[in-house]
Amino acid sequence: MEKRKLGSGGLEVSAIGLGCMGMSQSYGLPMETGDAVALIRAAFERGVTFFDTAEVYGPFTNEAVVGEALVPIRNQVVLATKFGIDIGGTSGFGVNSRPKHIRTVAEASLKRLRTDHIDLFYQHRVDPNVPMEDVAGTVKDLIAEGKVRHFGLSEAGVRNIRRAHAVQPVAALQSEYSLWWREPEDEIMPVLEELGIGFVPFSPLGKGFLTGAIDQSTRFVASDFRNTVPRFTAEARAANQAMVDAIVAIAGDKRVTPAQVALAWLLAQKPWIVPIPGTTKLHRIEENIGAAGVDLTAEDLAGIEAATAGIAVQGERYSPQHAARIDR
Repeated sequence: MEKRKLGSGGLEVSAIGLGCMGMSQSYGLPMETGDAVALIRAAFERGVTFFDTAEVYGPFTNEAVVGEALVPIRNQVVLATKFGIDIGGTSGFGVNSRPKHIRTVAEASLKRLRTDHIDLFYQHRVDPNVPMEDVAGTVKDLIAEGKVRHFGLSEAGVRNIRRAHAVQPVAALQSEYSLWWREPEDEIMPVLEELGIGFVPFSPLGKGFLTGAIDQSTRFVASDFRNTVPRFTAEARAANQAMVDAIVAIAGDKRVTPAQVALAWLLAQKPWIVPIPGTTKLHRIEENIGAAGVDLTAEDLAGIEAATAGIAVQGERYSPQHAARIDR
């Protein structure tokens, strides 16, 4: 698979990564450990070298699964995990990026991941109670100690991206970006380009909606977090079907799948964008990987823009509880 570079520090990854969260939480029942390990290794065999996890996924169990899967191939892959969520804190899953906590999380993650270093260590969410300079400085120290290779941010706003980057170069920002969530184009992406920071879109397939496999009649299991997302109410899905219909039509013309169009569109936006679609199915991994080989011409991209420009996506992307953690 094509490789791409994130940031200016030489971090090279496959053009399509694998988001591993859904193997342990949020999208129905967790996978059996053996099945998840086999799936991650199968992704590597097909060219994926960029794997994303976090201590909060599970919590903790996803890092353990990813760590087990990658032991035999550790030096051939890039492993990303995250700190900054106060698991079990007094306010539930609040934020905590105090320097001492960052170090505690790093040590615990290294053990669960069965490795001596974390390739990309993201602040999962900005902590308004801790100066960004302290956060970046702590990660800078971890890099100096060899425990971390690169620093990342997730869902950070322009001001905090600049503050962090001034202390320790940021290799990548991980935030939501797709054909049905394009807000990063307004302010975030120009700053990333200016500073030489890579962009890792999560939910690049709109939490599954852009694949065309979900419609207004779809019912999610009780543990699926999409039940709490305003954009996934039956009414919102009915209204948002127009976006899927446009993508399906374009996919038909290109003789590829809607998911491949959505991912290829992201790849075509900037050479420093690396989406990390998640799945629990091997055939979906193979489908997603195939997007790296879909060539969208300037005419194709203009057609996608024309077909989707007039569609106003309905519903917020997060519940109020989760939206409160987003940095502006």
